Amino acid sequence: MDSASLNHAMIDDQEAQAAQTAADAFGQPGHESIEPMFINQRYDGYTEDNQEAWRQLYAEQMAYLPERASQVYLDGAEAIGLKPDGIPNIEQLNARLEPRTGWNSVPVPGYIPAKAFFACLAARRFPTTIVIRPLERLDYLPEPDIFHDVFGHVPLHADPVFADFLQTYGQAALHATTDQQTEELARLFWFTVEFGLIQEDDRLKVYGSGLISSPGESRHALESPEVDRRPFDLEQVIATPFEIDHYQPILYVLDSFDQLREAMLSYAGRLQPA
Repeated sequence: MDSASLNHAMIDDQEAQAAQTAADAFGQPGHESIEPMFINQRYDGYTEDNQEAWRQLYAEQMAYLPERASQVYLDGAEAIGLKPDGIPNIEQLNARLEPRTGWNSVPVPGYIPAKAFFACLAARRFPTTIVIRPLERLDYLPEPDIFHDVFGHVPLHADPVFADFLQTYGQAALHATTDQQTEELARLFWFTVEFGLIQEDDRLKVYGSGLISSPGESRHALESPEVDRRPFDLEQVIATPFEIDHYQPILYVLDSFDQLREAMLSYAGRLQPA
């Protein structure tokens, strides 16, 4: 049984279908608004197994991350009120997040097209999956879930520097006009937002959501001798292909989030209309 079927009760099928249709049509004439692609989080629909999945994942990761995750991430998790006792209520989370950086987490029915995703980021809205992985598949899940999206991504949105970077990324991506630019942006997102490492206090730490939210992947990233950990360099990052179905053999290490913001501003300058 997959995560979607385990979480059926907390998604309104008609609402989700309408939102997915709006997301798929985004950018076409008459479909310029991002709002129709958002759905409600039916919190009462989560089962006890769903809540237990969050509790187990939270406990395992927070036993490991305090000495190994970026302090920016840890501060953000505290600021937005992530707790060990259950799945976050998105409205309550946003009440703490929005005053800090203007970002909001917005529930969506599932995968949304790239252009719709970029438009959300450009508006400081983070599309958030609201299903959670099943108890028997806690260690690794190829597709995103609420643990990946909220526990993994959203704490960094409470940091002004990272918040600026991510909005600039969305704005720049909307200007991409070639397959090469689209591929370069995908690689930049993958090796930073999803699987980024950072050097803090003379120690290597994780910040990418794919590392933060995966017990197996975070340990592999920091501990495996098979991982090639390279200093962050924009030109190298956007030239490096990646595969999504296994632990990552190549990772890039930031000196600071300011370095990431400046690199993004540099790349965005290439895409601005003349």
